[in-house]
Formats: sequence, structure tokens, C-alpha cells
Amino acid sequence: MKHLWAPWRAAYVGGPKPGGCVFCDAVAAGDDRAMLIVHRGAHGYLILNRFPYNSGHLMAVPYRHVARPQELSAEEHQALMALVVLALGALDRAMAPEGFNVGMNLGRAAGAGIDEHLHMHVVPRWVGDTNYMPVLGEVKVLPQHLDETYARLVEALAAEVPGRD
Repeated sequence: MKHLWAPWRAAYVGGPKPGGCVFCDAVAAGDDRAMLIVHRGAHGYLILNRFPYNSGHLMAVPYRHVARPQELSAEEHQALMALVVLALGALDRAMAPEGFNVGMNLGRAAGAGIDEHLHMHVVPRWVGDTNYMPVLGEVKVLPQHLDETYARLVEALAAEVPGRD
């Protein structure tokens, strides 16, 4: 039997969970590259998932720390959806996926790993991108390193958002 090692995953599954809010902490850090923030808007931002379901897995996150969509203002709702649309366009240009999964997991019972700060997942998909590895091997094979994904998405967003640094 051959083994495929994914040591980065062990840090998430078995490692200590940080205190505070990872989304609030990422914004406050001031180092978008290190925190994998690819775009900041007026009411929220796009961040790469450090433990993605697929290469290019982005999350649209409001700046305000709320757990439920009904806690957002109308303006924040619109901004969150605008970030999702922006993410879809950037992923189309940068990675040419064949489809997307877009959604939220609200509460632990619904599968939320971080349930205290609302966020919406945007996961690019390709026909045949799932295989037996996650089921049998408990390993997800990602064809692209986060550094490369980050660079491609920042470039695609620069084309989408005029005046972006």
C-alpha cells in the first residue's frame, strides 16, 4: 500500500484551536498575504480557506462579527453577495472551473467549523474532482499550493476591481 501524506491537514484536525475569531484576527493582522485575504471591500472581504475543499476555495466574510445572516444590515447583505459574485468572476478567470458550490453552514449541527462569525463558501468544482481519497484515505488531494492560488486570484481580482493595489 502506498501512502499520500498531507501533514498540513494534521494542524487543522488535531492541532490546538486558536482563541478569538480567526476571521476577525485575519483582518486585524494587517498582512493580507500571510492571512490569505485576496480582496477587501467596504463591508467585508474574500479570504482563501487555509484548509480548502478544493483549490481556490474562497470565503466571503463580513467585517462585522455576527453569527447569522439576519444580524446583518441590508447593506451588509448586499455587500456579502457582491463579494460572492466577485469571487465567482475571479475564480472563472484564474482557474476556469466547470461549476461551483456556494453556501453557508449555520451552526455546528449544519457543519460549521467556525460558527460564531458568518461566512459564505465559494468552492470551484471540476467534473471528476472527487475521488476515493477523502473517503478511504481521509486525505484530500489538492493540485495547487495555496501560494500559487493566492497569486492567481489576486491577479484576477486586479482585472475585476479597478484601482485595486
